Amino acid sequence: MELKMCVSKSSIGPLFYSSHIVSQKVSLQLCSCKGNFSKASCISTSDSAMSSVGKDKLMVDTYSFRMNGINGSTPNVYFSKRVLDHLDDEYGGVVINPENLPSNPSFFASVLRSSLSRWMLEGKKGLWLKLPLEKSELVPVAVKEGFRYHHAERGYVMMTYWIPEGPCMLPDNASHQVGVGGFVINEDNEVLVVQEKHTTPAFTDLWKLPTGFIQESEEIFTGAVREVKEETGIDTEFLEVVAFRHAKNVAFQKSDLFFVCMLRPLSNQIVIDDIEVQACKWMPLDEFIEQPLIQGDNMFKKIIDICIARIGKQYCGLSVHPVVSKFDGKLSSLYYNIIDAQDSNCQVSSL
Repeated sequence: MELKMCVSKSSIGPLFYSSHIVSQKVSLQLCSCKGNFSKASCISTSDSAMSSVGKDKLMVDTYSFRMNGINGSTPNVYFSKRVLDHLDDEYGGVVINPENLPSNPSFFASVLRSSLSRWMLEGKKGLWLKLPLEKSELVPVAVKEGFRYHHAERGYVMMTYWIPEGPCMLPDNASHQVGVGGFVINEDNEVLVVQEKHTTPAFTDLWKLPTGFIQESEEIFTGAVREVKEETGIDTEFLEVVAFRHAKNVAFQKSDLFFVCMLRPLSNQIVIDDIEVQACKWMPLDEFIEQPLIQGDNMFKKIIDICIARIGKQYCGLSVHPVVSKFDGKLSSLYYNIIDAQDSNCQVSSL
């Protein structure tokens, strides 16, 4: 097996794709032609010199094309070029397979340039390149070829490339983080409250609702139940979203959505998470409300007023309803309330 690099040296005619594109695991053969063509010079590299590339166990495609001669003076010449393993998305773009990326940065650079050439000729639009943490050395290579950061998680960085002229039409990274708080009240009119270990000095003595962030691909209602369980050990049942708050520029210019959920307790024995929670208890509702920090904060006070109104059946929250949309065929959760004249659990009232 050897790698052949063909360098062109004189004028060429139009470039066309061959009648088929070969998609397979192939031997290492890369033909690259630039500029003018009259004759080709080839540089061969042996197996031993390419051992680091061979270890990549590449799963890349090749595609073939031909270059026509001028007025028959030069014969048609066929070439094969490598292209990164990928899928075409429904928006005319490309999603590069992160599982089959080369490990060798130099070889990755070569195949990436070849792939970009093909996708430009095919009229592709947006390119998505997910680089796992273990292949972080490929990031500067992609940046040099024109890719830009889109977002990052603990295990990867996502990069994008917009081919057409004009503004990039790829969606931006997520603009919000999503939090939940659980209002849990038992039959003795006691609220489940916690004191956090890691908080600002001003809130050290505050007894507050259990709160936390929604995890990736998690529902709002399941996230609220999970957070309460993790922090307090109490099992609960989701009832309704009673309110939500939106705040801008909360963390690194990202906005914040916070959903207040009413939950019904299914157990009573508290087992605190001693990593995040300093203390936890069932607190009489009146005592909870009378805390100076609650009374002195308009938003906290309003949230508690809403929860009390819901307990008194003077307010209707949003319950969760599973629905399937024809737009994507996926199961979703739609939150809304249904006011039934015969339903004594929910009555309309102004707060």
